[in-house]
Amino acid sequence: MTNTSQQVGWEFWGSELKNRREGAGLSQEEMGRRLFASHALISRFESAERRPRLDMAIQIDQVLQTDGFFERLCRKLLEASPYASYFAAVAELEQVATRICEFESMSVPGLLQTAAYARAVTLAGNPYATDEYIESLVRARLERATILKGDDRPSYWAVLHEAAMRVPVGGPTVMAEQLEHLAQLARERKIVMQVFPFAAGPYPSMGRMVTLMEFDDAPPTAYTEGVYSGNLLDEPAVVKRTQQSYDLIRAAALSPEASLALIESAAEDYKPCASTT
Repeated sequence: MTNTSQQVGWEFWGSELKNRREGAGLSQEEMGRRLFASHALISRFESAERRPRLDMAIQIDQVLQTDGFFERLCRKLLEASPYASYFAAVAELEQVATRICEFESMSVPGLLQTAAYARAVTLAGNPYATDEYIESLVRARLERATILKGDDRPSYWAVLHEAAMRVPVGGPTVMAEQLEHLAQLARERKIVMQVFPFAAGPYPSMGRMVTLMEFDDAPPTAYTEGVYSGNLLDEPAVVKRTQQSYDLIRAAALSPEASLALIESAAEDYKPCASTT
């Protein structure tokens, strides 16, 4: 399913929500109260400006007594996404987030990856896949990154463990290009980048990575990822605790200025090796 047909599908989902909500005699405000959500979020669902998570679709079916209609359609649309099923909703939320904060311990965050780096990472996890499949995943990842290019881009802050800079993904040439890309984004002030150095020791346990997102019309969320699985968290207490752990990591990381210098230095370290490969 193409991105255009997916959008049409979500527009249909939203229009059906509006039709069935009105048929049940509920205002957006009342619908929101029953779902523990804002009326603005319901409005965005109905206009397809915001796409629901599966658990929200299930709750809508319960409120409107629609016998699983919204859940089934939501599942179909999510399965048609170019992203893994557990990540599809996260990719949608990135598009409407006003602030994104990320921590990665072993690799560069997806939104910051170059094509060559993304290709090397994808191939490492899919060694038997066809070139066509690999390229489709790389294109999807690069498409996500376009949210950092516009004037309305979200505020983006990343903390990258130094280990991610030292693991030679794709070889020296790819790494030199990738690190220079990070440095350029930081120099252009499109992102705030910090490096968590080896010398800082351990960091609060949050798994391999974490993404925190804030929105204009909805509570913040946190996303963590495991082996072929992901957890999108929106319980306020859990998100708050995750934010506190992230703040501890950020506090122990190098300053943005020192981080930029280290990234530039690491890029230079890879270049002599790249020239001989």
